[in-house]
Amino acid sequence: MEIRTAVVSSFDKPPRYEPFNLPAPSDEDQALVDVLAVGLHPRVRTGASGSHYTSTGKLPMVPGVDGVGRGEDGRLLYFVADDDLVGPMATRTVIDRRRSIPLPDDADVVKIAAAMNPAMSSWVALRRRVPIETGQSVLILGATGNAGQMAVQVAKRLGAGRVVGAGRDRARLAALPGIGADSTVALTDDADATAAALADAAAEVDLVLDYLWGRPAGDAIMALLRARADRGRALNWIQIGAVAGPTIELPSVALRSANLRLQGNGQGAVSTRTYLEELPALVEEIESGGLAVTARPVPLAEVETAWTASEAPGVRTVLVP
Repeated sequence: MEIRTAVVSSFDKPPRYEPFNLPAPSDEDQALVDVLAVGLHPRVRTGASGSHYTSTGKLPMVPGVDGVGRGEDGRLLYFVADDDLVGPMATRTVIDRRRSIPLPDDADVVKIAAAMNPAMSSWVALRRRVPIETGQSVLILGATGNAGQMAVQVAKRLGAGRVVGAGRDRARLAALPGIGADSTVALTDDADATAAALADAAAEVDLVLDYLWGRPAGDAIMALLRARADRGRALNWIQIGAVAGPTIELPSVALRSANLRLQGNGQGAVSTRTYLEELPALVEEIESGGLAVTARPVPLAEVETAWTASEAPGVRTVLVP
């Protein structure tokens, strides 16, 4: 079956809108869907550049990690892409039924496509990796990115008593109190000043959601531990993203002299089944307005232009076939 898709033929070029041969479903667990909306998430970009840790290096490929579609029975559904199937940036695709959930008939498909991926990381981290207890405090390291901004809202919705947002973009940082942050910290090139600001604002937090990794994470860990009143009290550090670098330098004393619990949240650390179990509740939060999201729908045919266009703060591009 010939369809139209965003096709990645080179890891160093944007995808192009081209015809593509879609294989038919091969077993009863697969289903053909008309794609209605697909988010252009940072995770989609890293996959299409071959730089994500799950990349197989195979080309050509149709990108995307999730989407909203309509099945042959007419029902709306949200689905998570299967690495072994054609990606969702297409007019039609084949999905694994086991990686999908039904949506209400009146669901806002663009809003769901925009919000599910950036919200999922913090939602699953605080519900499954380290279930947050009501009143606990959370530091979001990298709170000025789209997923980080969503994490501020998610932490509050799940019962955080205090949320500290830390990031480099001062304009986005200034907007965080409006979506739930109780305090903010600017991450600057002045390492000593940044460490002092983090220690003052977040030394006593219970959990950290880290979207940065790299040097900012290593510096932040030491800044918090040195300032912590009781180093025996657990500090749960959940590593989610690595936009500041794939590695950190961490002195061994950080693990011996404090109750630092370091773990990750992502594909592999959390099973697909676990993610799917959390999706209905997350959809409900998005649909009810509990989590605010601003989406910019763009025709799939304009994917090449959309890929390189800059996004306004807090706005997620959604490709609509």
